[in-house]
Amino acid sequence: MTDKTAEIHRACMATLDKFMAALNAYDAPAMDQTMHFPHVRFAGGSIKTYDAPGKNPMDLFTRLQTEDRWKYSRWETRELIQSNDKKAHYALSYTRYRDDDSVIGVYESLYVLTRVGDTWGIQMRSSFGP
Repeated sequence: MTDKTAEIHRACMATLDKFMAALNAYDAPAMDQTMHFPHVRFAGGSIKTYDAPGKNPMDLFTRLQTEDRWKYSRWETRELIQSNDKKAHYALSYTRYRDDDSVIGVYESLYVLTRVGDTWGIQMRSSFGP
């Protein structure tokens, strides 16, 4: 990994860490701070575009809490596949857990992070999860 790639990777990993912390805190505004807009999410057979901050629907997490007793999620793997100074592709997986720490499921995803100005943010997510 070149010095430049390592720098990109560190910045993107920090963004992914902040995203997961915000998700687990059920904090939509903090999640928005880790995204660039428009933000695209492809999961459960549908594509959703969030045009601006404040448009990230939290109903998925409300449903997960009600139906599956979802409490938190955790990254399992995060592999930088490709990058340049403006965009990075990550193959990753995460596990969703119930309130008793039992596993709901492990899901593979592809995230695209982009750099706007000096800030890396998640621009697109494609997940095999719901």
